[in-house]
Amino acid sequence: MQTDVKQILCIKWGTRYGAEYVNRIYSMVERNITPPFRVICLTDDATGIREEVVCRDLPELGCPRPTNAPGKWPKTALWGKTLFDITGVVLFIDLDVIITGNLDDFFTYGDPEDVILARNWVKPLERLGQTSVFRFEIGRHSYMLENFQKDPEGIAGKYQFEQRYVTNCIKSGVKFWPHKWVRHFRMDCLGPWPLRYLHPPKLPKGTKIVIFPGKPDPADAMLGKWSGESEVHSRLEHLKLAFTQKHKSRYRFIKRFFMPAPWIKEHWR
Repeated sequence: MQTDVKQILCIKWGTRYGAEYVNRIYSMVERNITPPFRVICLTDDATGIREEVVCRDLPELGCPRPTNAPGKWPKTALWGKTLFDITGVVLFIDLDVIITGNLDDFFTYGDPEDVILARNWVKPLERLGQTSVFRFEIGRHSYMLENFQKDPEGIAGKYQFEQRYVTNCIKSGVKFWPHKWVRHFRMDCLGPWPLRYLHPPKLPKGTKIVIFPGKPDPADAMLGKWSGESEVHSRLEHLKLAFTQKHKSRYRFIKRFFMPAPWIKEHWR
């Protein structure tokens, strides 16, 4: 396994996440890794990204983006035979994660050829992987991109999400990080919904990375709100709104209350 330089890879495309997200990633990595390391960002706009980050263009997908599935299919371009001047083993992380512990073990866990993902515990019976944090070797599984290019609509229609495609189609099979290393904010930090009205979100002991699939984002979770469109309310205000306003699901609205998570500010900077 590559041991000289630890490589962390991220992608920034579009306007949802600004340069500050990449800069936070670099700072969090720097505080939680044993050098040497480098952070590489594949992006369509490098404006404002700190100079320590190695920026490269977005890789070409090589086919039309599928329109019949919600997954982040442009990430499939990472599986090409080459990726600019990047070689060897890389640890990919999404921009909306919070690094809370040392990352060194992510580069020594398992074998060099392993594809290792976070476990998606939202669907435990499916044994599905989560590509918010995954490790792979550049070029080793180039058939993943080649097969996708042959039938992007068919593959997207069958698997819906690129993480399901990765989980099911890596020929050697995928492995998962130890559960305590990578925690899902909604599932592992919020706690059962009645207790969310009594205790702030916790950071479980031994956590190295917290992922935020879907909602809330870290910026909102830090304040104690579900999304950027919502407002911060007290417990009583939230319960009152649950019964005085129309909602698609009153039960879901009630569950979406939680208190601010002060540890996010400590780590996400």
